[in-house]
Amino acid sequence: MKILHVIPSVSPARGGTSRAVLDMVRALRDCGIDAEIATTNDDGDNLLDVPLGKSTIYDRVPTYFFARFSPQLPALRDFAFSGSFTNWLFQNVTKYDVIHVHALFSYTATVTMAIARFRGIPYITTPHGMLCAWSLQQGGQKKQTYLNAIERANLNGARSIQVTCQQESDDVATLNLKSQTFVLPLALTDTPVQIPDAAKLLRQSLNCALDEPIILFLSRLHYKKGLEYLIPALGRITERRFTFVLAGNGTPAYEAEIQALLADAGIEQRTRMVGFVEGERKDLLIQGANLFALTSHSENFGISVLEALAVGTPVLVTPGVGLAPVVSDKGLGFVADLDIESIAHVLDRVLTDLDLAKSIGDRARQFTLEHYTWEPIAVELIRVYRDLL
Repeated sequence: MKILHVIPSVSPARGGTSRAVLDMVRALRDCGIDAEIATTNDDGDNLLDVPLGKSTIYDRVPTYFFARFSPQLPALRDFAFSGSFTNWLFQNVTKYDVIHVHALFSYTATVTMAIARFRGIPYITTPHGMLCAWSLQQGGQKKQTYLNAIERANLNGARSIQVTCQQESDDVATLNLKSQTFVLPLALTDTPVQIPDAAKLLRQSLNCALDEPIILFLSRLHYKKGLEYLIPALGRITERRFTFVLAGNGTPAYEAEIQALLADAGIEQRTRMVGFVEGERKDLLIQGANLFALTSHSENFGISVLEALAVGTPVLVTPGVGLAPVVSDKGLGFVADLDIESIAHVLDRVLTDLDLAKSIGDRARQFTLEHYTWEPIAVELIRVYRDLL
C-alpha cells in the first residue's frame, strides 16, 4: 500500500502540526507502509534549504519538496502556493493508493483534494483544528466564503475526516459535511530521555536560585494561545516566588504586545523570553519546569502538552485545549476556565504546594507513556486506509 501525505509545510516554525505529520509517516513506515510526504519548502518567513522536485530524506522520512511562492504579503506567503507542486501531483497522484491531506485553507490542501477527486483517488483529511469553531471565527467572512465556495466540496469528497479529540469531532459535526469523522489522537515521537538534574541545570542556565519555581509557556506566540489571560493571571500572584519562561516566537507586532502585557502585569523582571527552542534546550525547559501552562482559546490536541506530561511535568490547560478532558478525568494536571481569576487560582495553588504538583506529574508520566505512543495509532490508521480500498 502506497500512501502520500500532503501538508503545506514541515518546518518547525509552523508548530506541532508539522512535527505530528512527520511522526505519523515515520510510524506508518515502521509498520511496513510505503508512506511519503509532499510539501513546500516553506519555513515561515524564510525557505528551507532542501532539494526541490525529488525525493529526499528529511527527518528520516522520504519527502518531496516544491518551491513555495514567496510574495511580501504574509497572507499570500502563508497560503503556500506552488505551481511545481501542482504539476508534480497531477502527474503522480495515480501512483498512490490513498492520499492523506493535512491542514486546510492552504493551496496544497485545496489543490490536492481537487486533483484526487478529479482522478478518482481516495483521500482522507486531518484538519488539525482548522475546522474548530474558534478557528473558523478568526478568518471572518473570508474563511467562511472559502469554506463554502471551495473547501466544502473537497471535504464532502473525502472518504473520512480524522479528528484528534471529541471536541473537534463535535465542532466538525456542526458543519453538516457528508464525510464521516473518526477520532484518533496524536502521540509522542519517542520515549523521552530523562535529563539528570534537569531542574538544577535549568535554573543555573537562567541564573535563578536552585529552589526557584519555574512556570513554562512553550509554543508559538499567537493570539490563540491565550497569553492575554495567562500573563495578567501571573501578575495577580506576585507575592509568590516564581520565574516565568516564555519560549516561542511570533510576529514582531505580537511580540511587542506580549512585552506590553508583561509590563502591565508587573512581571517583566520575572520573565525570561528565550525565543524558539528545540532539541536539548527544549527538553531541558520542559523537564526542569514545575508547571507547563497552555491557556489556549482553541487547541485541537496539544502536542506540547503531551510532551510535558510524558516527562512528569504537570500541566495547566484551559477547556479549549483538546487534551483538557483527559487531564481532568485522569488527574494529570489542572484545567482552569479561560479567565484571569481562574488561571490565577490554579497558579497560586501550584506554587503553594509544589509537592502536590510533583506527585501529579509522576502519575501523568506513567499514564502518557502507556496510552500515547505511535505504533497503535499507526495500526489503526492503516486499518482506515485499507477500508477505503
